Amino acid sequence: MEKNFEVIIIGGSYSGLSAAMSLGRSLRQVLLIDSGLPCNRQTPHSHNFITHDGETPAEILAKAKLQVEFYKTVQFYNGLASEVVKTQNGFEIKTELGELFTSKKLLFATGVKDLFPEIKGFAACWGISVLHCPYCHGYEVKNQKTAIVANGEMGFEYAKLISNWTKDLILCTNGKSELTSEQTQILKKHAVLILEEELESFEHNDGYISNIVFKNGEKIDVKDIYARPAFKQHCSLPQILGCGLSDHGLIKVDLMQKTTVYGVYASGDATTQMRSVALAVSSGSFAGAAINKELIEESFV
Repeated sequence: MEKNFEVIIIGGSYSGLSAAMSLGRSLRQVLLIDSGLPCNRQTPHSHNFITHDGETPAEILAKAKLQVEFYKTVQFYNGLASEVVKTQNGFEIKTELGELFTSKKLLFATGVKDLFPEIKGFAACWGISVLHCPYCHGYEVKNQKTAIVANGEMGFEYAKLISNWTKDLILCTNGKSELTSEQTQILKKHAVLILEEELESFEHNDGYISNIVFKNGEKIDVKDIYARPAFKQHCSLPQILGCGLSDHGLIKVDLMQKTTVYGVYASGDATTQMRSVALAVSSGSFAGAAINKELIEESFV
């Protein structure tokens, strides 16, 4: 395998593959490093991505990789990037197995790691019946009895949003409500039930929820739940290089997908709160074009 590349992409899911295609079509020598664990791997179907609506995440990834493999200047490495060093001519990446690769440019398409609350069954239901995005999954669970796990301003805004897909809503604040009195009155006006009891567990069958169980022993039956758990960057290498993070913990990028470190780009879920396959693909494609442009500018000058 070649050791020196023009671009190394770390993260080979939708955004990384999209960037690899853009760069492969630009005749660039590219290495894509991926450990094979996309964040939506247990989600049954992906939606709201035109031409792929309803396909499984694995089907979309397999088709994408097959198409990127057509471009022979793109190589793949199955493994984990564990170390990074900025050099005079670019970057050195060391893998978990000790292999060393160099590049002029880096793209992080590494996504984020969700930090699930200590609610039994939450992780098992995540992406199946515990959902984060109504645009990705709302149509499939429309008009069903639905719970929202959130509090305060997020709980209020989330309830407003989800009410577009169903009017049978329960807001579980998982402890004392932090809603303002005005927000509480508005939600009650729209028949949103507010429950302040702390959550114990989700009863489910292979990830499909049947009941929410509270710590006081009470249960309510629901078909699905919306939640937005906390998250952190899936990969620490951008921070090791000095890439800035936003107040929300996302990699800061400009309109060209450039990070705060020259030569380092980022795309996909690691850079935005709008997490969807379609947007990840879009930002990856754009990042690939932006990297190619920077390489052209440097070689011309």
